[in-house]
Amino acid sequence: MNDLFARHRSVLPDWLALYYEDPLEITHGEGRYVWDAEGNKYLDFFGGILTTMTAHALPEVTKAVSEQAGRIIHSSTLYLNRPMVELAERISQLSGIPDARVFFTTSGTEANDTALLLATTYRRSNTILAMRNSYHGRSFSAVGITGNRGWSPTSLSPLQTLYVHGGVRTRGPYAELSDDDFIAACVEDLKDLLGHTRPPAALIAEPIQGVGGFTSPPDGLYAAFREVLAERGILWIADEVQTGWGRTGDNFWGWQAHGQHGPPDILTFAKGIGNGMSIGGVVARAEIMNCLDANSISTFGGTQITMAAGLANLSYLLEHDLQGNARRVGGLLIERLRGVAAQVPGVREVRGRGLMLGIELVKPGTDQADPDAASAVLESCRADGLLIGKGGGHNTSALRVAPPLSLTVAEAEEGAAILENALRSIQ
Repeated sequence: MNDLFARHRSVLPDWLALYYEDPLEITHGEGRYVWDAEGNKYLDFFGGILTTMTAHALPEVTKAVSEQAGRIIHSSTLYLNRPMVELAERISQLSGIPDARVFFTTSGTEANDTALLLATTYRRSNTILAMRNSYHGRSFSAVGITGNRGWSPTSLSPLQTLYVHGGVRTRGPYAELSDDDFIAACVEDLKDLLGHTRPPAALIAEPIQGVGGFTSPPDGLYAAFREVLAERGILWIADEVQTGWGRTGDNFWGWQAHGQHGPPDILTFAKGIGNGMSIGGVVARAEIMNCLDANSISTFGGTQITMAAGLANLSYLLEHDLQGNARRVGGLLIERLRGVAAQVPGVREVRGRGLMLGIELVKPGTDQADPDAASAVLESCRADGLLIGKGGGHNTSALRVAPPLSLTVAEAEEGAAILENALRSIQ
């Protein structure tokens, strides 16, 4: 056990997860690469859990942070804040939500927590609909709506949570149906559920489930849900913490694949917008955002230095069409990985879109999750210079691939070759 690992174990919680049998200390990065304390170089296909969205040490973001730090770092939301207003204006316009208001937080957990506060207050109900296999954060209320046992340490909650079918296309009772029949069955299940409960405040859903292993329903499911919900006044919260900002390639927001009946009532975001700086937030129609009847502030949400980073990062992403790059390079990458998977019996499915790809592993010849294989592939990739993530539902058996959106074709091929070698090694 190295010295830093020993010190970590002695002062930090046992439940604070670390990757790898010999945990890694990352000391610096550039572009799509990072280096560890021993000088080893890695191609980063996980981006600090999808937070390093554009690139490591992106000069435009570094410059903006440095210049802002030289002026003022923080003043709180009790004072006017030009960078916060400017970023809110841009996000409001990009969100697709009419008459939108934006509230900044420091994380996706806090963003979802705020969305739950708004929805339950607006609707005067503490009943929430959530998706099976979902993850929405680590706060008390967010854990209470998380439909993934591996990330739910308590069943206690201030909310009554009811779980809906549909977040996972290829498992569960409707897996064998066609896409249209799958959607129809999930909608009928939702209608049946609503007939047995008091009126819920909202449905919260990730367009692509992140921690759940990058699973998703057919396009249009949440639009069909929204039609049912809107008839009853139930709000739709789109958790875009992992899917936002063009990562899926096809759309800027994940909800747009389900936008036939308009945008969500509330949208939450975090992770990539700060390119590593702590930014989260909520976008909602003014009548919903303004429904609170008591004072509130955010000491660190919207602080000047993070807002400067967010503005510079968002500008870079839009000016360089990183959404288009995610679509093009991600399309090449998923086809390359599917070609490999066809020759590896332990790969059940390669799924996702853009630069948000999941590889689900099972014990060959069965449909049984294989978390040991997932860990082995993670270790093999690390040994060959590639960092990836993992996740999954009933067991942690899905590999998560989510590089910075500036990934080049050559880097995609480099990573795919390492992944191919790792996947073949588990046969």
